[in-house]
Amino acid sequence: MPGVWDALSAKLAHDAGFDTVFLSGYGVAGTALGVPDVGLLTQTEMAAIAVNVCRSVPDAAVVVDGDTGYGNAMNVARTVDLWEAAGAAGVFIEDQVWPKRCGHLAGKQVVDRDEWLAKLRAAMKRRSHLFVTARTDARAPLGLDEAIERGRMAADLGADAVFIEAPESMDELETVAAALSGHVLVANMVERGRTPLLELGDLDGMGFRLVVSPLSGLFSMVRALQTAYGRLAEEGSLRLRLDEMVGFDEFAEVVGLRRWLTLDQPSV
Repeated sequence: MPGVWDALSAKLAHDAGFDTVFLSGYGVAGTALGVPDVGLLTQTEMAAIAVNVCRSVPDAAVVVDGDTGYGNAMNVARTVDLWEAAGAAGVFIEDQVWPKRCGHLAGKQVVDRDEWLAKLRAAMKRRSHLFVTARTDARAPLGLDEAIERGRMAADLGADAVFIEAPESMDELETVAAALSGHVLVANMVERGRTPLLELGDLDGMGFRLVVSPLSGLFSMVRALQTAYGRLAEEGSLRLRLDEMVGFDEFAEVVGLRRWLTLDQPSV
């Protein structure tokens, strides 16, 4: 699942061949608000972006980051309502203390087990179709054994998938996979993050069935824009670098101009 942050990035991911995309809270915080992933993005702001993303790729499944559910179990239930109304196919619910922070940043804290399980229970009771992934960030503050135990409890509760965030070595990934064998497991591949970057075949061999690459597109986009804007500022034009960008007609094709124009054609 590649990470996306708006309707255009979702369309580009879908055009590349992905039938499932992940709407990343990290990505939306950075692009919609220009702020870090430290709990500043609100539930309704995320829901509004999700509406546009889901509409832009009606043939794809959109998994929408739910962070902590934005409060207690009641807030989680409302998050489920909003995500389903937006057209989401799935949600991640994590156990961090709110305001949360990116899973690969230092200084994370998690709530008690029972509080997180209550949120998961509320999500599963409220949903009509959402695929619920239980994410625990307990590895950093409480250790791998506690993270695995939380994952086991979430699976026993009925979560559709279990996501142990930020294992820090191959040995830890293998330990997670062995301890939670038989459950649908998520691996999070963040470039220059805390978890080793592995190939899909290696992850599949361990037992990870869902793989998220949440920031690959975002980080690539930022580098491309830094380069383009930097050159524009220095050179005043990109007329000698047209081969490094899409053309006007190519962009029109990406956003479906011809399909929209046919709606404005007079009937014969």
